[in-house]
Amino acid sequence: MTNRTIQKENTFCAHNYKPLPVVLTRGKGVWLWDDAGNKYLDMMSAYSAVSHGHGHPRLIKALTDQASKLAICSRAFYTDTLAPFLEKLCDMTGLDVALPMNTGAEAVETAIKAARRWGYRMKKIPQNKAEIIVAHGNFHGRTTTIISFSSDADYKADFGPFTPGFVEVPYGDIAALEAAITPNTCAFLVEPIQGEAGIVVPPAGWLKKAAELCKKHNVLLILDEIQSGLGRTGKMFAFEHEGIRPDGLILGKALGGGVMPVSAFVARKDIMDLFNPGSHGSTFGGNPLAAAVGLEALKTLEDEKLAERSAKLGAYMMGKLNAINSRLITDVRGKGLWIGVAIDPKLATARSVCEKLMERGILSKETHETVVRFAPPLVITEAEIDWSIDQLKEVLAELEPKAA
Repeated sequence: MTNRTIQKENTFCAHNYKPLPVVLTRGKGVWLWDDAGNKYLDMMSAYSAVSHGHGHPRLIKALTDQASKLAICSRAFYTDTLAPFLEKLCDMTGLDVALPMNTGAEAVETAIKAARRWGYRMKKIPQNKAEIIVAHGNFHGRTTTIISFSSDADYKADFGPFTPGFVEVPYGDIAALEAAITPNTCAFLVEPIQGEAGIVVPPAGWLKKAAELCKKHNVLLILDEIQSGLGRTGKMFAFEHEGIRPDGLILGKALGGGVMPVSAFVARKDIMDLFNPGSHGSTFGGNPLAAAVGLEALKTLEDEKLAERSAKLGAYMMGKLNAINSRLITDVRGKGLWIGVAIDPKLATARSVCEKLMERGILSKETHETVVRFAPPLVITEAEIDWSIDQLKEVLAELEPKAA
């Protein structure tokens, strides 16, 4: 059955992903099951989209209760679910106004439009001259505008012409950021921790200095916390590690509680007030079902103290990983339950590690063939972490080249 399912998907689905050869049919908490009944520990949580765990009862109830009443209607009308959701989101972020969308990439596009309009109308940048500074190694999505400022050639190959107006600087380099700022700079768009690049953590204090620099030069600091936000790094938002607050914040993934695509751009009132009817929109963005699920996702994060849990268990897992004695590991880095284990490419590939882990009942994903990502649902336990570390040790020992 597995091979037939995989063959059929490969026949009828565009090959824009390279899945591991497993067919998943069910999930509960931190566990997944395939079509043969085999059980796997989810160490990916859909890039943080399943931070609450699979099938969280509170979120399933919110989903089914709302779906039975009103799921979708046009934003041409008010609903009774959107305002409470956005009020909670603004309260938690400390920002003023939110614009709901569906996917992370849509929220990034919203942030880009907001930054440019603010640049023209408030900073008085000459028309069509606005620039947004981005970081090398960034990943913000795959729309044509977003890949225009990607550093990865594979994301851009044969998709041009590309959208102008973006300036790239090295990640974590404060001097380079300051040198790149001009009178036409409207925003600095950056991930507090780079996820797709391999869980790259910038130098301590860098983000705080970047915030000070943006304020000094009247540049918006817009943080993409689609993956790092909502408890993943051990704080509700990664920017809290540096004691700052951005001018704009992009959220997604965990905002949908693992059951709905929900995203939002949240920012200061003076930025968001520049949107007017017709200037932006989304048929499904902010629909009653998404709003009900999003509100319950935020409440559940707080009630179950999942950010605090991520901080504690992330430190525990990091300690266990750092204690592994293997020539294959060149680095262990991350914050909270968001950890990258770098594999020496001269000895093995990260893909081979993930394939061997799958055989032992652990699902993870490599990035750039050099890093294995560990980002389990935040409801994982110490015992489950211990078991995963034991499996990783055995995989590394199996793959490590034997002495001649």
